[in-house]
Amino acid sequence: MEITLITILIMAATGFLAGFVDSIAGGGGIITVPVLLSLGLPPHLALGTNKLQACFGSITSTTRYYRKGLFTLRETWLGIIFTLIGALIGTILIQMINADFLMKAIPLFLLAVFLYTLLSPKLGATDRQVNISKMVFFPVAGILLGFYDGFFGPGTGSFWTIALVVLFGLNLKKATGTTKVMNFTSNIVSLIVFLIGGKVVLIAGLVMGSGQIMGAWAGSHMVIKHSTKFIRVFFLIVVAATITKIIWSEFF
Repeated sequence: MEITLITILIMAATGFLAGFVDSIAGGGGIITVPVLLSLGLPPHLALGTNKLQACFGSITSTTRYYRKGLFTLRETWLGIIFTLIGALIGTILIQMINADFLMKAIPLFLLAVFLYTLLSPKLGATDRQVNISKMVFFPVAGILLGFYDGFFGPGTGSFWTIALVVLFGLNLKKATGTTKVMNFTSNIVSLIVFLIGGKVVLIAGLVMGSGQIMGAWAGSHMVIKHSTKFIRVFFLIVVAATITKIIWSEFF
């Protein structure tokens, strides 16, 4: 990949947009990975570089959400540990095998998330009492979604958010905050594995990362400022866009 002023501007702008979207509803990868591929990076280099730039955005929004009390380490430490384990396994495996088969299944899962959220207008408006304990929820969700994020990635934020709302009973604001700390965990673990494997283009990741910081700050500010209704609408838009992007890439 040739680094020019134009490519630097494209990468920085892409990072900003992805950081903004990802901090609110996840799905930033559907913006950044195609851009990295279009700039000439092979798939594994694109995935590794994407993890580097994503870490900048996820740590920015995670820090802001933590300071505003949208999640606490006391409540999420178990999820962080199991997400770390899942992401480690997934990232090691993706460097060994082809993940194309997932492209056909993921749109169906995302469509279920979209329809469930669309048809449940009060979903995530307030905290709910649920029967599942964090000692069960976080190990299962952490392993599965951490593995998925390390192995493939698109839609991870959406899956985390809907799981935290439906299965764990959080409102959308708290679910969004908790989602970001899990995203950061899987991002940093995957990045370390990709760095060890030599599959990260540092200059590209750092340029996009600078845009990610600004975009994540702006997006997390909107989550903190607005109601859960705003997050729900944005969430639906991002999930729909993710479904469309995956289907278009796979079949057209």
